[in-house]
Order: sequence, then C-alpha cells, then structure tokens
Amino acid sequence: MTPDADVILLGGGLANGLIAHRLAARRPELALLVIEGGEALGGNHTWSFHDGDLSPAEQDWIAPFVAARWSDYDVRFPRRQRRFATGYASVSSERFRELLTRQLGTRVLTGAPAVEATRNAVTLADGRTLTARVVIDGRGARPSPHLDLGFQKFLGEEWEFDRPHGVRRPVIMDATVPQRDGYRFVYVLPFSDTRLLVEDTYYADGGDLDIAVLHGHLSDYRTRAGWGEGRLLREEHGILPIALGGDIDALIASAGGMPTVGLAHALFHPTTGYSLPDAVHVADLVSRAPDVSPDGLSRLLDAHARNIWADRAYFRMLNRLLFQAGRPEDRYRILEHFHRLPDDLVARFYAARLDFGDKLRILAGRPPVSVFSALRVLAASRRPKETA
Repeated sequence: MTPDADVILLGGGLANGLIAHRLAARRPELALLVIEGGEALGGNHTWSFHDGDLSPAEQDWIAPFVAARWSDYDVRFPRRQRRFATGYASVSSERFRELLTRQLGTRVLTGAPAVEATRNAVTLADGRTLTARVVIDGRGARPSPHLDLGFQKFLGEEWEFDRPHGVRRPVIMDATVPQRDGYRFVYVLPFSDTRLLVEDTYYADGGDLDIAVLHGHLSDYRTRAGWGEGRLLREEHGILPIALGGDIDALIASAGGMPTVGLAHALFHPTTGYSLPDAVHVADLVSRAPDVSPDGLSRLLDAHARNIWADRAYFRMLNRLLFQAGRPEDRYRILEHFHRLPDDLVARFYAARLDFGDKLRILAGRPPVSVFSALRVLAASRRPKETA
C-alpha cells in the first residue's frame, strides 16, 4: 500500500515548521505532510534570537521569517542598566504561518488533532489514519519524570498606541519591577514607533499562570511608562521549561524510537528557554539526513539531543544556583551580576557556546548569593539524576 507521504511532520509548531521549510527547499523529491491539531500553523507566539545564535548560512535562510530586527538591546536592573551592541531579531507566528502556507500549500492539514501516532502512521480524531515512511513528532513539551525543571511563564500584550511610545530598541530584561513569584522582569519589543509587545515574565518554581493578575501588572507597567492610550491587538501567554537537571537517556527512551524534535527532546536553551536557534539547527540537520527512515532519523536526532545535553551541563548548574541558592525575590541579583560581563561573552552565553575561560569568568568575583548556599546546591548537583 502506497503511503500518504514520505515524511509526516506531526505538529505544526516552530520545530516541525522549519523542518518542513528546509525539506521542501532542499529535498523536493520527498512528499511532505504537516499535521497540526490547532486551526493554524505556529499558534500564537513570538520567537526571538540574538545574531550570534545562528551561523551566517542559518541567518540567510531564516531571514524571510524575521518580522523585526534591531542592532542592539537594553537590560535594566536596580543597580545596572546597560545597552548591548548585539543584533536581535523576532519571528512572529503570523509571518511564520504566511510563509509556510504559501510554500507548502495542500501539504498542510490543520484542525486535525491526533489520537495515536507511531513511527509510520498517525490516526486522527476523525478516524482517518495517514501513513508515511517516517513520522517526526514535534508536538511540543509535555510533562516528563525525566526532567527536573523550573518554569519561565509569561503573559504578553501587543499594543498599537495612539502616539509614539519612544522605545527605540528591545528591552529584553527590565528587572526594575517589583520582584514576586521568583525572578520577574518585563520584556519589551518595539515593532514600530507606535506598536509594542510587552511581556510580564517570571522565573518561578511553579507553573501556575494567573492571567488576570498579570494583566494588572502589565497595566501598571504601561501607566508608569507613560505610553498613553492605545488598542490591544493580541495577547500571548505560555510556560517555558528551564532545565535544572534530568536523565537524557530516559527522556529519549520514553519516545519509543519515534524521531522527536523540539522541546520534548530538551532542545531549548536551558537558561533562557529560547527554542528558535535549536529549531534552526535541527531543521538543517534533518534536511541533510542521508537516511530518512524511522531508525535513521531516530539515531540522528537522539545523538544530537545527547550531545546538546552534555554540552550544556554548565547552564543547568547555573540554573540550579538561580533557583535553589537564594530567596526567590533575590534571584534577579544573579542576572544583574551576570550582565556586568563583556558583550562578546554575553553573546556566547545566549548562543550556548561558552568556552572554558568564559565559564570561569562568569563565576568569578563576589558572588550574588551566599557561598554556603552555592556550595550546598553544587554538592547536591552531583546526585545521579543529573547525568551530564
């Protein structure tokens, strides 16, 4: 029986959308089908990245997806305010959806939730079963006993103001706001002279998200900023994983041999939660795969996930210091201390490409938490659960 596609991409979010884009461009002989349970590709998100997160070649092919780009950005803390001369860019769900819909056409099936999936077939809620040479699972994060996580939770509002707001560049962390529920900061992206995305963000121990309370916090922030009246265009909210530890082999085994990408394979920056750079790297990896079969792609993607996990052990250690070495309302001090460092080191941190000297320098100087607490956390991190 002839399969319905060579490759079914189950889930139409960032990871699978970029894989579909690269396969369509580089492997036109493969019949693709993207299956999304929601009504549209990409959901309702804004994905961002720093210039140093991607290679020049990756920057070239992701460029059509970029909705806004800036040459620098600001951070603000109670005792440190600083501008970083590093480029920053954002991809919107709207742009993502438009490009993929135009490129893929009838190879996209939306409003089609899956009730069962194997390495070669997907059964939909309406009873249909679609088959393929290989199914790639990109349905996003799900709870796992194999990951020890903190949470980055946020509510974002995009506004069109009645007059220019005066924000010239992104503010990726404004931690001058009252600290509550862990490390709190406001994230601001100026899309035009009158349009802003403003997000209230928390590095918290729990994943509860009280939307009404966060609406109030954002209203207070807008009032203090003096931006005046405007029209709310849209809002987005989410809960991103922040990796503290875990067992990558058990996480991979839980996929049962199904090729898996994205957050479910721990492919995100452990500290920032940013997922676009990893999604770009994986899209290129899959598009070059010599063996597009369940076994071939599983081996490729599992090895990549293991390598990434091992490379980023240092970031998980920093996260444990952030979440466990001090009071939640004092967590901002660690980020404030970190942002004293040179632009190029900070850029390598965001790209998750620290060298040995960088790692020593981050930990140098007067610690922003007590030495006793830090040693206690570092000693506990040697438990077997943290396998990297």
